[in-house]
Amino acid sequence: MTTTTPTIPQPATDTWLKRYYYLRAVFSIAWVIAAFAIGQHMPAAAAVLLVLYPAWDAFANLLDASRSGGLGRNRSQAINLAVSAITTIAVLVALPDMHQVLTVFGAWAILSGLLQLGTALKRWKGHGGQATMILSGAQSALAGGFFISQALAPATPSIMNVAGYAGVGAFYFLVSALWLTASAMRTRRA
Repeated sequence: MTTTTPTIPQPATDTWLKRYYYLRAVFSIAWVIAAFAIGQHMPAAAAVLLVLYPAWDAFANLLDASRSGGLGRNRSQAINLAVSAITTIAVLVALPDMHQVLTVFGAWAILSGLLQLGTALKRWKGHGGQATMILSGAQSALAGGFFISQALAPATPSIMNVAGYAGVGAFYFLVSALWLTASAMRTRRA
């Protein structure tokens, strides 16, 4: 007996990805605003935000994978979920030493960026908006190396070191969402 895995129709997946990318952009924008508004002035708020960021990423990967065929069919997202969950715990352990926190964020940005790159490459042929996700994954991996170099410098890092990274991530998610929105509008007109 042969068992086949049901496939999700492309328009339904593209609709999901569009919503998902908008959701990721909105969260990241809100996170950056909170980092600037309260995180840079209140160490306790900064700590909460720094733990929340990778925890959200773990949840977002779970959410996307569950809507895209499950974790079994999306290994890069399953691994990214685990990496982000471990990062959340590692940030908790590293606090309040911001040098260690930024080192953890650096390692996470490298791994999660490469995994995001893998997810985008897998989706490349079947879905729009993946070029920016590929760029985002590559940029994340490069930013991770930069975080680690900042963590090794004598100057004490802060949440602001991460805020720029989150802002660039919001930009990439927004561009992908807009790309999918424009593609859907062109398809409806055709």
